[in-house]
Amino acid sequence: MTLKDQKSDISARLKEARKLAGLSQGQVAKILGLHRPTVSEIESGRRRVSADEINSFAEAYEVSGAWLLGEINETLETNDPRIQLAARELAKIKPDDLEKLLRLISSMRDT
Repeated sequence: MTLKDQKSDISARLKEARKLAGLSQGQVAKILGLHRPTVSEIESGRRRVSADEINSFAEAYEVSGAWLLGEINETLETNDPRIQLAARELAKIKPDDLEKLLRLISSMRDT
């Protein structure tokens, strides 16, 4: 993998992790003490991100720094039978129950 590809991968992972954490660039900037354009430049790959910043992003997004750097894969593949089973079961649940479940999952991530 070239340095350019690695930089692009890190940027994409940072953006993905932020979205999965349910945060806007502005919220992340405030949490990390950065300016919002700085977060945008990092996510677009126009600005290098330091090791300390990687650690701060990882903490804010509740992922590992190694995942942000592309060193490990912490996600389940969509063809994992457990993911397929969960999707089938979620399709059967009522909208109100889905909201309760999403809040529960969110609270589990906060611990």
